[in-house]
Amino acid sequence: MSRHRGTGWLADLALGARLVFAGGRNGLLRTLMTALGVGLGVALLLASTSISTMLEHRSERTTARDDQFFGVDQPPPGDRTLLVATVDTSYWDDSIRGRLLQPDGAHPPVPPGLTRVPGPGEMVVSPALARLLDSPDGALLRPRLDHRVVGTIGDQGLAGPNEYAYYLGTDQLRPGGSTVRIDHFGTEPNPEGLDPVLMLLVMIIFVVLLLPIAVFVGAAVRFGGEARDRRLAALRLVGADAVTTRRIAAGEALVGALVGLLAGAVLFLLGRQLVELVTLEGISVFAGDVRPSPLLAALIVLAVPAVAVLVAELTLRRIVVEPLGVVRRSANRRRRLWWRLTLPVAGAALLAPLRAGIDGTGGPVNQAQVIIGVVLLLVGVAALLPWLVESVVRRLRGGGVAWQLAVRRLQLDTESSARMVSGVAVAVAGGIALQMLFAGVQHNYVRATGHDVSRAQTIVSVNDGLAGADAGNLAQRFRTIPEVDGAFAILDTAASPVGATPDESGERPAFLLRIGDCAALREIADPDRCADGDAFRIVEDTGEGRSAESTVELPGPGREIEVGDPETSTRWTVPAGLRSVPGRGDPAGNRNAGLFATPGALDPAALRGLRGTVYLTMHPSNPDTIELVRNAAAGIGPTVQVQRLRVTQETNRFAQIRQGLYLGVVVTLLLLGASLLVGILEQLRERRRTLAVLVAFGTRRGTLGASVLWQTAVPVLLGLGLAIVLGTALGAILLRIVNQTVRLDWPSIGTMSGIAAAMVLLVTGASLPVLWRLLRPTGLRTE
Repeated sequence: MSRHRGTGWLADLALGARLVFAGGRNGLLRTLMTALGVGLGVALLLASTSISTMLEHRSERTTARDDQFFGVDQPPPGDRTLLVATVDTSYWDDSIRGRLLQPDGAHPPVPPGLTRVPGPGEMVVSPALARLLDSPDGALLRPRLDHRVVGTIGDQGLAGPNEYAYYLGTDQLRPGGSTVRIDHFGTEPNPEGLDPVLMLLVMIIFVVLLLPIAVFVGAAVRFGGEARDRRLAALRLVGADAVTTRRIAAGEALVGALVGLLAGAVLFLLGRQLVELVTLEGISVFAGDVRPSPLLAALIVLAVPAVAVLVAELTLRRIVVEPLGVVRRSANRRRRLWWRLTLPVAGAALLAPLRAGIDGTGGPVNQAQVIIGVVLLLVGVAALLPWLVESVVRRLRGGGVAWQLAVRRLQLDTESSARMVSGVAVAVAGGIALQMLFAGVQHNYVRATGHDVSRAQTIVSVNDGLAGADAGNLAQRFRTIPEVDGAFAILDTAASPVGATPDESGERPAFLLRIGDCAALREIADPDRCADGDAFRIVEDTGEGRSAESTVELPGPGREIEVGDPETSTRWTVPAGLRSVPGRGDPAGNRNAGLFATPGALDPAALRGLRGTVYLTMHPSNPDTIELVRNAAAGIGPTVQVQRLRVTQETNRFAQIRQGLYLGVVVTLLLLGASLLVGILEQLRERRRTLAVLVAFGTRRGTLGASVLWQTAVPVLLGLGLAIVLGTALGAILLRIVNQTVRLDWPSIGTMSGIAAAMVLLVTGASLPVLWRLLRPTGLRTE
């Protein structure tokens, strides 16, 4: 008996599969549309499960090439050691990783991706940097990296295929400053953990980005539902009972899901080959890194068919298949509201106990409770939308012909229209909640730098020593650059009183000696008067300083001091007219006590080992100016650093999460747009005969096009309104969870809603050419 039952199950499922392929051209088209819709969702789900492997492989390559070993003593020079200097730079808004290499012996360590250490003047570049230097876009970068290219960096030495990086050989490095000595490349991975608030952000991001895709996959398996109901009615006419009909429907759903899985795998493999062409927020990945986690991939393979069968069975619960057609049990009955409201209420109830329970220093987050609560709230958007659309369109009356056609179609079938935009509504609701959470917690991860951008916008730092240069000539290099409105320079060195007793470690007590003109002095102190030849003692007031103040008593007038390193020091007598002036913060916010001498009091040409800082005031209208500044700085030396001043700065982890959100939103919106287009085309194909009949009776094409736009616009507007309500509610709950004040981020709400509405209207407009084709007289033909 059980064997007969098992055979019956298989026969019914097989019959459902046969009906899919026996439905002629229209049946195949329905199956292909379903497969395409499901395939798009599966492709993105597979890509999402690849995120962990992408990050893992990227981290492995970056740690394998690491050459900055903090807290570790440097090895002594030997045959297998190497001097390395960091010479990172930027071009436009792109970062360029740079290293200077100088071997100590014949067998130095070789960086990953290189076959040998480049010789002096030789440069090895990444493929992306090589393309940039050879293109017209790299015209302003070539003067900065004007060296002989002898090779390219291999994949194992790059974070991603589009990373800009180079290694430059030299023989001018000296230990100290930004130069370190190493005997190997690579460190042990030491992943930095996330605090509970950032962990909450990551969890919400994954839910918000993946849930709309799951909603769409559930909607895609319902493509061609009206034709399927007609087929089931025909089966009842020849004697199939309700149970057999459900099995056959499950067989049809399984075929669409399995073909969709296959299509998704193909789309994923094709997209993986194109991923190296894309760079977003400075992040690129190799195609080989995009590999889904085996466990999660297996879960997708099992879950998609299960969801397809479940959706098919749940839909049939509201349908009775009769011999003369399909009669819906709820034809004259409104949709129930109570169970739809239960979902968001249950989600809010799950999240409520977490109020004020998560902060940046607290314990672990109850991940399951948070995820389930957020999922229930967002699923509530998809559950409430059909009821809301039905309740609103039932009351709509009057209007033009296009409006009446659209409203009547919505009144006859609200489920299809609501199902089509439910994924967009869920995405908008989640996006609004995320933006509110980001805006509420960002003050904890965005710190004030103390930079005064009204006084200077860029700093050029020369840290490896200047010889025979004075502050005026150093600044003059940059004053000649177009759009540089002003520049002042300060030279720094260490000084010690003659005869000072060294401490226990043998170090002489030292203080800061600064050299510059009177204009530079006024940027770091408040003198009452100044003339070339003067000298000053800069003393700090009780204000809080950003740099350590001198712990050595500053010498008075007539005292002899030694300036510079002990090996190359020069003796100088403090002028008799030394005056004390109060210090002030420089444009970077640094405050330093010490002596200040104008060039007339101390000639910098007689000194060695000076450090220099140039402060630039730049006009923001020309984006080329900063590149010209960087080129001028590179002319001083390869280790000269250019820093742009900013009022605020994000912590690295927060910035990385924001970048990840941006990437995910872009990909999700693209998928939702493509999925929505597939859904609209499926609806148009199902209604092609009705549309052709309307045209045959004299309805204008423009009227039908407007009706299609209205049919999409009404559910979208209602969905956006619902998304704003539940999205702000979820955002408020999440803000209370992290103990932050609830504030509505109206600009973000408007932006998110506007982008979604524009995408839907754009996709609808893209479907109009197909509509015009369906309006031809051949649309009256049937099989």
